[in-house]
Amino acid sequence: MTDNIRSFMNRMDVDHRDRLEGLPAYFMDLRDIGAARQALAKFVDEATANAPDVGGMVADYQVTASEGHRLLVRIYSPDQLRTPAPALYWMHGGGMVRGDVRMSDITCQTMARDVGCVVASVEYRLAPENPHPTPIEDCYIGLMWLTERAPELGLDANRIAIGGTSAGGGMAASLALLCRDRGKLNIAFQLLLSPMLDDRNQTFSSHYAVHSKVWNRSANLIGWNALLEGAAGTDGVSQYAAAARATDLTALPQAYISVGELDLFLDESIAYATRLLQAGVPTELHVYPGAFHGSDTLVPGSDLSNRQVMDRNYALRTALHPRLA
Repeated sequence: MTDNIRSFMNRMDVDHRDRLEGLPAYFMDLRDIGAARQALAKFVDEATANAPDVGGMVADYQVTASEGHRLLVRIYSPDQLRTPAPALYWMHGGGMVRGDVRMSDITCQTMARDVGCVVASVEYRLAPENPHPTPIEDCYIGLMWLTERAPELGLDANRIAIGGTSAGGGMAASLALLCRDRGKLNIAFQLLLSPMLDDRNQTFSSHYAVHSKVWNRSANLIGWNALLEGAAGTDGVSQYAAAARATDLTALPQAYISVGELDLFLDESIAYATRLLQAGVPTELHVYPGAFHGSDTLVPGSDLSNRQVMDRNYALRTALHPRLA
């Protein structure tokens, strides 16, 4: 064990450390993207096999995207929800190259129940088969559809937040920029959980997180280069692919950013939150000591994970139900 890995493990929350040690060795190996997708699908199958029923309704919709692609939007509605209801438009994680709506089923169902909102999860197309701008355009088209269909879905079009985790968090940040610049959609709030924001990989934390079982530097470089067709870190990368590239962060919706102390995305999350605040965007930033990337979902029920979930839900509930604040 290198000194870097030893330091990384020593700083980790005990429950999280035990969970990390139990993960399969191949968990974050992205050298073969096809195999990595299969490994994640297997992991999701095992993790959700005995998941408790949290109630509510789930419905799938097909939205026509570019090239006639049928874009899946899965909508989670909690029981006894008053309409018109607020909504969270959700983008799953997976490093830009893997994942689907199914991997967020439990997260979306419990958020819908605990926040008192509808959650709509979009299955955007993945790189490298579908490089930028296809994924972000898929997300935009799905959000446009949700907004236009708000009355028949029982939603309040003025209370739609966007959010996601990891790649999905980065996608949400870029989507906020895209919606501002196109001027057609009104976003109430952006929920950025461990967001993948910066393709340049120049920060201290991007070099520090190298443990083979967490989202690490090697995996991150593969993900970014897949999305950007090998151009990660070069000049001219669009802010709609990597939100950290944006030079103007004014007039964006209120933001909530959370990240673990041991997350590769720690430094870029702090930097983005600082720049949002400097641009006059109300922004709440949480850094969780002892947490690694995605550990709130990998170690459900631990004290540290529960804190992350409670903080996230409170922020979202306050944004979507302002009269209850």
